[in-house]
Amino acid sequence: MAKPSEHLIEAFRKTIYKLKHNAPYQWGHMGACNCGNLAQELTKLSKGEIHSFAMQKSGDWNDQLVDYCPTSGYPMDLMISRMIEAGLTIDELKHLETLSDQRILEKIPFERRMKMKKNSKEDVILYMETWLGIIEEAFLKNIEIQLPENKRLKSFA
Repeated sequence: MAKPSEHLIEAFRKTIYKLKHNAPYQWGHMGACNCGNLAQELTKLSKGEIHSFAMQKSGDWNDQLVDYCPTSGYPMDLMISRMIEAGLTIDELKHLETLSDQRILEKIPFERRMKMKKNSKEDVILYMETWLGIIEEAFLKNIEIQLPENKRLKSFA
């Protein structure tokens, strides 16, 4: 699972907020699709810049993730490297584009999950919100583990 950090959590929150408040969404546009919207926050590049970088190589996000080479010098590969540095994996990015990570999907009620479409803005928001919850939970566990025993949060269950 993604390496949780404040930076990654903030990028997810901003992406979700923007998508909920009419950020451009177009699944076939490399800078405005599922990965493209998150990439905007993680890299601070515009949707146009991301799309332009992507057009220097062939294929969609999945194709370019398969062909990813951190030393190629292609702007798209450099951008993917920045997303990996933020804590994501190649597989997670592939799953984001198709809304297919089973660890995330299992947290979504079955009836809703079965109706999800990879190119639906509402479904992308739900997927990202669910994933964000998983990342935040892992982040809090990491903080608790790092605290001295006498400073750890007590369970009220």
